Amino acid sequence: MNKVLKELFVTAIYLLFVFGLTFFVLKYVGQRTLVEGSSMEGTLQDGDNLWVNKFRYRFHDPERFDIVVFPPYEETSRVNYIKRVIGLPGETVRIGLDGTIYINGEPLVESYGREVIDEAHIGLAYEEIKLGEDEYFVLGDNRNNSTDSRFPQVGNVKRSQLIGKAVWRIFPFRKFGRIYPKAGA
Repeated sequence: MNKVLKELFVTAIYLLFVFGLTFFVLKYVGQRTLVEGSSMEGTLQDGDNLWVNKFRYRFHDPERFDIVVFPPYEETSRVNYIKRVIGLPGETVRIGLDGTIYINGEPLVESYGREVIDEAHIGLAYEEIKLGEDEYFVLGDNRNNSTDSRFPQVGNVKRSQLIGKAVWRIFPFRKFGRIYPKAGA
């Protein structure tokens, strides 16, 4: 009987350690996030499962073109947003009638957008948007089918709102791997 109790105690300690480690990883290091919708098409598809690095932004600032995850603006929704960082703190962002994105008056050179932004989807960025010291301007890659910083219900995203950086596609398995190419855009 003593041996059985000892085995139960060791097993309980082991399970407590596993649960504690799992809690720590999910709370502070990373989490799985599901892509819902088509706003990131071109890079991510509806149903993709991503690994989000929650640890990175504790020590590094988000960079232009990072794919970030942040909570919804509606309190009733549980679906997080997944968007690409376009504008950085202190910059001005504007989108011209021809769909060109301007950062501090200079055209942004990038190849992530699935299509040119049409005039009906320029939103608030028709006029220059000045980002605060802790604000980011984010866009979906499917530019004409994305609710993002161009619209008041999302607006500029504060650093404190960022859950983390999406870094790996973990499902479907045929697409498993890094989201970002090794070289620049």
